[in-house]
Amino acid sequence: MSDEATTPADGPAMPAYVPDFGNEAERLTPVDLPEQTAAYRIVMPGILQTGVDTVLAMSRKSSLWPMTFGLACCAIEMIGTFMANHDLDRFGIVPWPSPRQSDVMVVSGTVTKKMAPAIKLLYEQMPNPKYVISMGACATNGGPYTEYDRVLQGVDKIIPVDVYVPGCPPRPESLLDGFLRLQEKIMEEKRMVG
Repeated sequence: MSDEATTPADGPAMPAYVPDFGNEAERLTPVDLPEQTAAYRIVMPGILQTGVDTVLAMSRKSSLWPMTFGLACCAIEMIGTFMANHDLDRFGIVPWPSPRQSDVMVVSGTVTKKMAPAIKLLYEQMPNPKYVISMGACATNGGPYTEYDRVLQGVDKIIPVDVYVPGCPPRPESLLDGFLRLQEKIMEEKRMVG
């Protein structure tokens, strides 16, 4: 459509039809938008248009279900993070007892070589996309037990880790910060793909 006046064959020039939207039409006048987008915004003001990948990434980051299993003293701090004082529910983070419905594994504590196959099996049972948080020095690099040959020198030797939370044991605030970093990483992955 053009804004020019049209001239019928048998009469005077007729002005182009412009719908009267009041101030809304004045607000959109100086904006250089493609014709379809401008019409879209005039007809339905206040509507946000975005891609499906953004919506999926936002829903993923806002509904993390960490699997509730702990290996050592870091598990006590993990349990403290899930209590009312820190209230992870406000971030959409709800602990879940089954790997079949969980999308985050928090490895909290010392990973022994005897426990490593069980951790790998639980990780493989989780649906995609799945994320791993290594909580504490023991899960990250063996911690104070690094000299023992029965202790794995970091859980990243058997499964990929997305976020490392340092400390021995880390405070609940540190794990909360780790979850927030994981949410940022989920949104960054969307930007890399999209």
